[in-house]
Amino acid sequence: MDIVRDASFKKKKRRNQIVITVAAVLAVLGITLGVSKLKPAAPSVEWGTIWPDTVKRGSMMRQVRGLGSLVPIPEDVRLIPAETDVRVERVLVLPGTPVKPDTIIMELSNPQVQQEAIAADLELKSAEAEYHNTKAKIDSDLLNLKAEAATVEADYDNAKRDSDANKELVKIGVLSDSALKTSLAKSRELATRHQIEQDRIAETSKAVETQLEVQKANIDQKRAMADLKHRQLDALKVRAGISGVLQELPVQVGQRAPQGTILAKVVQPDHLKAELKIPETQAKDIVIGQQAEIDTHNGIVAGQVSRIDPAVQNGTVTVDVKLTEPPPKGARPDLSVDGTITLEKLDNVLYVGRPAFGQEKQTVGMFKIDPDEKGATRVPVELGRSSVNTIEVLRGLKEGDKVILSDMSRWDNQDRIRLER
Repeated sequence: MDIVRDASFKKKKRRNQIVITVAAVLAVLGITLGVSKLKPAAPSVEWGTIWPDTVKRGSMMRQVRGLGSLVPIPEDVRLIPAETDVRVERVLVLPGTPVKPDTIIMELSNPQVQQEAIAADLELKSAEAEYHNTKAKIDSDLLNLKAEAATVEADYDNAKRDSDANKELVKIGVLSDSALKTSLAKSRELATRHQIEQDRIAETSKAVETQLEVQKANIDQKRAMADLKHRQLDALKVRAGISGVLQELPVQVGQRAPQGTILAKVVQPDHLKAELKIPETQAKDIVIGQQAEIDTHNGIVAGQVSRIDPAVQNGTVTVDVKLTEPPPKGARPDLSVDGTITLEKLDNVLYVGRPAFGQEKQTVGMFKIDPDEKGATRVPVELGRSSVNTIEVLRGLKEGDKVILSDMSRWDNQDRIRLER
C-alpha cells in the first residue's frame, strides 16, 4: 500500500508541473502578443521649441513682401556723357556733394575741339561777308535796272504827250495823218518797252530774294556748326545741369574717355522710388495702383505700385513703388528697403498664422493642440488665400483652435505628440 501511494503521488505531482508550465507558456505568449499590438508611445516635444497660434475669425489683410532698394526716378537722373574724345584734367566735385545746375564737376581737354571752334567762327564770318557782298552787288544791279526803266518811262510819257498833241493838230489840219501815225507808233513802242522794264524789275527782285535766301541758308548752316563746336568746347567744363547730388564719378584725372563715355551721374535724392523683388509665386495678384509701405529701417513711408516688370528674373518679379510721402532722413539711392504691398482686405474669414510648411490653396497636416495643452493631434487642414504672416483656413479647424505653426517635419510619421513644459 505504501508503494502504491508513492507512485500515485509522483504521477499527480508531474501532472501539476506540466499544467503549470503550459500555463506559464500561455501567459508569456499572451503578454507578448498584447504588447506587440500596443501602439508605440507618442514622442515628447518641448513646449518651448514649438510656435503655437490660435485660429481667429475676422478681417485679414492680404499682403506680399519683398526686399529691394531705393532708386532715382528716371526723369530725375542726369547722366553726363562725353560729347567728344576727351582727357580728364581736373575733378572739382566728389560723389556725395550737393550740386547746382551750373556747378562745374570736372574740366576736360581736347585741342582739336578748340581748333574746330575757331575754324567754325571764321567760316561763319566768311559766309556773312559773302552774303553782304552778294546783297550789295544785287542791289546795285537792281538799281541800274530801275534807272533804265525810269528813262524808258520818261520817254514813254513824252511820246504819249506828243501823240495826244498831234491828234489835236490833225483835227485842225495843221499836222498830217502820217506824222500822227508815226507819233502813235513811237508811243506804243515805248509803252511796250516800259512794260518789259517793269517785268525785268519784278523778275530780278525775285531772283534777288532767291540768291539772298541761299546765302542766308549757308550762314545758318555755318552758324549751327559754330554753335555745335562751341557747345563741345563748353562741354569741356562738365556741369551738373540739375540741382541734386553727384552720385557717381566713374573717371579719374588723366584718364582718356571716348565720345559717349558716362562721366558723371547726378540724381535728385528727394525724388526716389522703391524697386522691390517679389517672389514670382506671390506676384500674380499685384496690380498697378495698390497701396504699399516701404520700410527704410529709419522710418516707414507710404507708396503706390506704379510699374510691374513683365519678365521674371531669378524667380522674382521687379515691382516699382512710387513714394507718396517724403522719404525719411537718410534715404538715398541704393538704400536697402523692405516693402509690403496690400493686395486686398478679406472680411469675416477664418485665418491663422502662416505655417512654416504648406502654400495657399493646399491641404496640409497640422498638429492641433489639445485643450489641456499636454498633447497635439495631426489633422488635415485646407488652406485658402495667404498673406505675409497669415493664411486663410477653409476646412479642418474652427475659431479658437490652437495649432503648431513651426516646422514639424521630424514627426511626419506621427499622428500624435506629447507636449512637455
